[in-house]
Amino acid sequence: MAVPKNNHTSSRKNRRRMHLYVRSTALAICPKCKKSLRPHTVCLSCGFYKGKEVINVFKKLTKKEQKQKQKEIKTAEKENKKQGI
Repeated sequence: MAVPKNNHTSSRKNRRRMHLYVRSTALAICPKCKKSLRPHTVCLSCGFYKGKEVINVFKKLTKKEQKQKQKEIKTAEKENKKQGI
């Protein structure tokens, strides 16, 4: 019977087992813009967290980009109202 000359180190053993601990990230949906994001974080697309604006997303954008972003948010809100969410 073959016997290994050297023992495997704990780091080598743990690297081999790493796939046992990896899990997919859980995602939540922003209630305002319906984009997926990590739970308990500020939505980077609209800047809201728990119904309050935390980040002013429009501050860094140009006027043209601001109008486009506001249009996207309004259309998303209208779709949410139609769906009854």
